Amino acid sequence: MGGKKKLGLKQMERMQKKRDEESRSKDKKKEKATPPRERRTIGVIPPDVKNAKIVNEVKKMKVLTPYSVASRYNVRISAAKDFLEQLEQIGAVEFVSGNHNIKIYKPVAT
Repeated sequence: MGGKKKLGLKQMERMQKKRDEESRSKDKKKEKATPPRERRTIGVIPPDVKNAKIVNEVKKMKVLTPYSVASRYNVRISAAKDFLEQLEQIGAVEFVSGNHNIKIYKPVAT
């Protein structure tokens, strides 16, 4: 009564060819795939606040945000926030604006 009809020989051949072509195209895609990028290890320890070279580099930047410091020194954003707070305490940078999510600093002109 109900159910799927039996396929004819020609239809079965077409379906098999279609499956073979699909599997070949998948193999080609796998061959063309680029190798995965190397992962960088992100540091947890912020740069040293007492290092004059690092402080001078920071002073050359126009605007300091946790993201910009984190990307420049390859550290986590939380470590960059701590670093900026330490710089503010020693007077190397000045707090400009921000809220609980992001804080913006600028270097102190000397």
